[in-house]
Amino acid sequence: MRLLPASLWPRFLKRRLPSSLWGRSLLIIVLPVLVMQVAVTWAFFDMHWQTVTARLSDGLAGDIAWAVESYADDPSPENMEIITERAERSMSLSVQLREGEILPDEMRRGALGVVDRTLERALTTRLDQPFWFDTTRYPAYVDIRVQQPQGVLRIIAPRERAVATQAHIFVLWLLVATVLLMGVAILFIRNQVRAIERLAEAAEAFGRGEAQERFKPHGAREVRAAAQAFLNMRDRIQRHIEQRTALLASVSHDLRTPLTRLRLELALAPPFKRAEAMRGDMDEMEHMIDEYLAFARGESGEAAQPISIADLLNTAAEDTKRAGAEVEVDVEDGLIATLRPLAFKRAVINLAGNAAAHGEHVRLAARALPSGGLEIAIEDDGPGIPDDMHEEAFRPFSRLDESRNQNRKGVGLGLAIARDVARGHGGDITLGRSDMGGLRALIRLPG
Repeated sequence: MRLLPASLWPRFLKRRLPSSLWGRSLLIIVLPVLVMQVAVTWAFFDMHWQTVTARLSDGLAGDIAWAVESYADDPSPENMEIITERAERSMSLSVQLREGEILPDEMRRGALGVVDRTLERALTTRLDQPFWFDTTRYPAYVDIRVQQPQGVLRIIAPRERAVATQAHIFVLWLLVATVLLMGVAILFIRNQVRAIERLAEAAEAFGRGEAQERFKPHGAREVRAAAQAFLNMRDRIQRHIEQRTALLASVSHDLRTPLTRLRLELALAPPFKRAEAMRGDMDEMEHMIDEYLAFARGESGEAAQPISIADLLNTAAEDTKRAGAEVEVDVEDGLIATLRPLAFKRAVINLAGNAAAHGEHVRLAARALPSGGLEIAIEDDGPGIPDDMHEEAFRPFSRLDESRNQNRKGVGLGLAIARDVARGHGGDITLGRSDMGGLRALIRLPG
């Protein structure tokens, strides 16, 4: 396999490292602990366990060499009995002469082979005769055989005489301590990350127009400071929105008073040629005032609740039909979404009204997205809007006379209000070309 160039390794590792704060914090704790555990375990086995095992094996090999040499000096049955008795009493060795046998041909070794290599090195140093041993056949013993002229001298030795058998206790305690420390670290990390997640949830809810009154800063000092800064920012923005709404409400009220007087004076005045035109101008002024106020208010104080998308689109379709357009509704059965009903209804009616004002046929469709969200499409067969002017159409007070017919009652706030409502629900609106030939406004909301 070809190795990556050195310049690409940072990018390669970055793509494979955790992207969340929880994952990265966990990696910061787990990786050093694992490295430390591996280093300590390696140092223990390399410096302690292997040293102790080598000394034990060397001592066992010395005892075996004594038994072999003692038997070689006097290979009589009487001397063999003495050697057997002394080895059993003083060295915990079982020594037996198997007359006429030879060493086995098959050599069995352990999985790692560390014990076998250490014991073989010790026996090779101490013995001149051919030997054979097996450390795997008996769990608690080591079988060692030495070739003699009369047969095979078999020695059965306890395993702890050749191997440091308590090494697993150290590893077990190391693992237990590591698990406990990592558990405590993970618990603390989770609490800190949860504080940041709650802050993100509160910010996301505020962006959708939902106030989380129970949100309180908690966690580390820096996280609490960030949460408090968010609360202060939220309060300032809320005060700004309230001031803007109150200002435009006052302006609306102040304008309605002279407008009402003009309408009354016009009604009481004798008929004259420009009366009808003046009534139309006053109707347009009243509609403009209502639209300004709706744009400023944004229905932000309304509570979200589950609503039927089919009922919503059917209501919007009835209002659109009054404008003289033919309306088609295509919505999945049982489609329910948690929305602010009046605000979202206003957004859909604005889009459908724009479609009816610029086309003869309007289609309202809705479907559930695979990701769990919602998609609503409003299409018409009108002239549409050029692709390079889609974002311009969303700007407040924008009037696209060149691509769309002039809406005499509008002030260019319909799309701006609709996008504001969609973004207040965590989604957005995009414009595109409809297969009906006109404009398609697509509302996408998250699940």
